[in-house]
Amino acid sequence: MKKAIAASAVACALVFAAAPAAARLTEINVTAIEPFADGMAFGDAGAYERVKGTFRGELDPADPRNKVIVNLDKAPKNAAGRVEYEADFYILRPTDPARGSGKILYDVTNRGRQYAHWVFGDSRTVRNDPRAAEDAGNGLILRRGYVIVWSGWDPDAPRSNAGLAMKPVIAMNGGAPIVRVIRDELMSGGRGPLRKTFRLTHEAATLDPSQARLTVRRAETDPRREVSGDGWAFVNAREIRLLPEGTLPEPGSLYELHYPAKHPRVLGTGLAATRDLVSFLRYEAADSKGNANPAGAGLRHALAFGRSQSGRYLRNHVAQGFNQDESARKVFDGVLAHTAGVGGVFLNYEFGQPARTNTQHEDHAFPENAFPFSTARMTDPVTGRTGGLLRNDGFDPLWMETNTSTEYWQKGASLLVTDPPGTRDVAHPASARGYMIGGTQHGGQAWMTSTAGPCVNPRNAHNPTPALRALLAALDEWVSEGKAPPASRTPRLADGTLVMPGKLAFPAIPGVVVARRMSEFGVLKDWVKPEMDMSRPYRPLVPQVDADGNETSGILLPEIAVPLATYTGWNLYKAPFPEGELCDRFGTYVPFAATRAEREAHNDPRPSLDERYGDHAGYVRRVEAAVKKLVAERLLLAEDGERFIEKAKSEEIAKRFAR
Repeated sequence: MKKAIAASAVACALVFAAAPAAARLTEINVTAIEPFADGMAFGDAGAYERVKGTFRGELDPADPRNKVIVNLDKAPKNAAGRVEYEADFYILRPTDPARGSGKILYDVTNRGRQYAHWVFGDSRTVRNDPRAAEDAGNGLILRRGYVIVWSGWDPDAPRSNAGLAMKPVIAMNGGAPIVRVIRDELMSGGRGPLRKTFRLTHEAATLDPSQARLTVRRAETDPRREVSGDGWAFVNAREIRLLPEGTLPEPGSLYELHYPAKHPRVLGTGLAATRDLVSFLRYEAADSKGNANPAGAGLRHALAFGRSQSGRYLRNHVAQGFNQDESARKVFDGVLAHTAGVGGVFLNYEFGQPARTNTQHEDHAFPENAFPFSTARMTDPVTGRTGGLLRNDGFDPLWMETNTSTEYWQKGASLLVTDPPGTRDVAHPASARGYMIGGTQHGGQAWMTSTAGPCVNPRNAHNPTPALRALLAALDEWVSEGKAPPASRTPRLADGTLVMPGKLAFPAIPGVVVARRMSEFGVLKDWVKPEMDMSRPYRPLVPQVDADGNETSGILLPEIAVPLATYTGWNLYKAPFPEGELCDRFGTYVPFAATRAEREAHNDPRPSLDERYGDHAGYVRRVEAAVKKLVAERLLLAEDGERFIEKAKSEEIAKRFAR
């Protein structure tokens, strides 16, 4: 095996050396190469090392593959008429390349942050500069021998905690600044801490408050109330505060500032930078200055993973044609996009705001959800457009999309598998798969605990990552061996598992506030005003539930297939936040009573643990059966199945059955 890889590396190096020159990555600068985890071995792949640095590239505005980049023609150009960019990169690579798998795993950074170890490794640490064994968690993606790559694509991504970003490329109107009136939505709490001031997404062109307008509303659909001119002020060109001094924003209320902004970044260069870096790592031996490819030679395939914002980024990457480089080579062979729903990123726009994420309450009228939604090609009766997420141009990757229950309530995920009016099921094309991970909230992760936070119900701590590990392995086999992955697992109209929120058969559980609405949307006509056409809205649907309130479709991991509680993908805000609005992307967790007497004392309609399983041993037997089934279906790795059984047998779970 090692000899074969070495021979392949020599052959590939000869091909790389002869690769045609093009306007793409021009220089790669390695600033550090250091051992990872003190040289600890990760299975057959052995030890890893950390490689950090920056890369530079240039883009030809005349190239048809770059013309989709908004304002690229207005960016500064070098003597060759090309637009230059620079970004950060970080690589974990096998110290001995011959022991690696010959594959790149590119983890799209989320607001500058790395997520692969947190998701695939269940790491307890979240570091953008992983250096210790604990940062790799269970080490799965290292044991699989990937060259793991991260890079910056957003100039506004935080660089704190070693975050990865890129230098801004500023569009100009000739030699003059571009100035437009734009809109910022500002909120204290919810997704972040309570705030004393608000930071603006773009630089204000003037600090004269008479040239701007601030409004506030409590709920998303409430009328906007204007804040008087003496009720707020600019702190500087990127920050405002309320007046008089000491006035704090209302938690959860939506403040909107319309103001003249200047210096828009050419944010679409981030898509090209990802394309060019991964293409270089796959196909080139060295840059134009002779600097060696830090990923090494002999790389046969490239996979991409993105979660939430970075999953939506991958939808843009494919739909906007960035999976073909400037030398007409495929970038990613396979993509796994997690919790992206039907949206993209508010990125490739003039004055784009990529940190935003559209939900029922927050960021609702910003560009994110626009046809085509699905990988299935269809015609949209609302806009009259025909198309699909995949381009069918020979450069599409094999595509996997996974969503939690939350994306059905907040991100229109049902439109991935229905027509836009939500009247009929559609099938994924042969090159795509879709999966709902049932009973899970958007940010579900290992080591989470159930707390209420800003929500009225306790939040859902169910962990979807075991399913993601199994699907990553299946994607790898699909790309590398042509072995088809498990069939799609999503709710459908045909079997009654997709319904309108009003048809949700959720039980009357004492003390639980039930969601009766979801995030609805139509065609966004103008994000600055804002104006969304709801005369012909799209019709997203939600997963139906059983008598316990648990979903019956999608991938049901053992903790959902053999439940100890009710798990949902929705929750609602509590005071001092706006009651009745969906609580961001959180779910709800409500444990079952241990005994019949306990549940009857609380008027709980859900059978107790002893009524369901008899005793702890009965529960363990059911978990073992669920694990066996999921492993056989390739929806759970055997090692994760063992962890589920071990947890089911634990003293912690046994105590739940104590009388």
